Amino acid sequence: MASTPHLRKPDAAHRRQEWDTVGENALRIDRTAAERIVEALNSELSGLYILFNQVRKHSWLVEGSESRDVGDFLEDAADRLTEITDDLAIRVHALGGVPVCGPMGIRQHAPIHIEAPHHYDIRSSLDRDLDGYATLAVQIREHIALADRLGEEATSELLREHLTTLEADAHTLEKFLEDDTLVQHGSTN
Repeated sequence: MASTPHLRKPDAAHRRQEWDTVGENALRIDRTAAERIVEALNSELSGLYILFNQVRKHSWLVEGSESRDVGDFLEDAADRLTEITDDLAIRVHALGGVPVCGPMGIRQHAPIHIEAPHHYDIRSSLDRDLDGYATLAVQIREHIALADRLGEEATSELLREHLTTLEADAHTLEKFLEDDTLVQHGSTN
């Protein structure tokens, strides 16, 4: 059986801008600087998409004595990841770019890997979530420095604000992982 492509391609006459290009921007930011920042933000967006899906999956599958607390946190964390994604995508557009979307774009820019679709114990799931948060935090710090070097204060401020949110959620994940009651399924402890 032949595979059907998952990408729907509307008539090219309706396309306003090709993916992975940066045009002029109303902010009057130098095009070369805007291209570098859009590339950086699209990397953030890719990681956020992956982390959102992973965190949301873990919120659905959480089990154990602390499942309500952990599940509620993960649901709220996924909502915060969505807010960050929206803000950064809007910034990409303002800078004259096209925000990353869809599997091809995400794979092109992703700083983290997609988790296999299996159901894992909560401790290892949260550990992978924490790793995703840490990876994004390191990258965002690098991109704050890039925006600062390029004189792009608004992007730098936006990234700083969201970095604080990511770090707070990572800290909560660390607290959950310190808890001895989050045992692995089948553990004898």
